[in-house]
Amino acid sequence: MVSQKKYYRVNRREISFIKFIIEAYEGIAVLTTIDPELGIIVLLVPSGCGEDVDIVINDLKQQIMIEDFKYSKAPDQDLS
Repeated sequence: MVSQKKYYRVNRREISFIKFIIEAYEGIAVLTTIDPELGIIVLLVPSGCGEDVDIVINDLKQQIMIEDFKYSKAPDQDLS
């Protein structure tokens, strides 16, 4: 199964809330915190779930700060 990585910058105080919401939709995505100080998270989205994740994220954007984020890892980091 191919997965897609979607990176976001969020209010760091909301990371656990977002993780809770994503986990409530079992199997839709896995949230990992990349940088807790800056509020950088990544969602690992299974094939076929991208549209559902977009709906959830867009709904959450109405309530809390969530911004799309372009992430480029350092050469010595492995986030797979």
